[in-house]
Amino acid sequence: MKSNQSAKTETPFMTDSTAKRLKLSAFFAASFAFVLVAALLNPSTAQEEGKVFELRTYTATPGNLDNLHARFRDHTTRIFRKHGMEVVAYWAPTDGEDAENKLVYVLEHKSRAAAEASWQAFIADPEWAEVAAASNANGPILAGIEKVFMRATDYSPLQ
Repeated sequence: MKSNQSAKTETPFMTDSTAKRLKLSAFFAASFAFVLVAALLNPSTAQEEGKVFELRTYTATPGNLDNLHARFRDHTTRIFRKHGMEVVAYWAPTDGEDAENKLVYVLEHKSRAAAEASWQAFIADPEWAEVAAASNANGPILAGIEKVFMRATDYSPLQ
């Protein structure tokens, strides 16, 4: 007795073209995941790029606020510019003890990396070293510095 075999031929689960498409899709998915993870882990991605502002508050030692203003007026602003730091504005507080010992200002930088490079160059500048030494000849004129890096909001008039 002959076995009765089906005349149908079995179709493989995947054809060669389906397998190739799945491999290609997996490759693109893995590539996308790699780029996404690299972007999230790299602090110098798009979020770090672009203009930043630096808010700085200086506290003068007692009796030295005028000396601090003179140093900025006569030297510091020019040296800032030399190293790519743009001054947005300087402010003098009007109330209480802050009016007697604080200077507040904002710098504009092309990026956070540019800010760091500018500050390194500023600190290493021989002219700045001379200015700082001369202004501190009778004792330090600066008691403290506070700084905050900021990015303009999408609704800020200052971009």
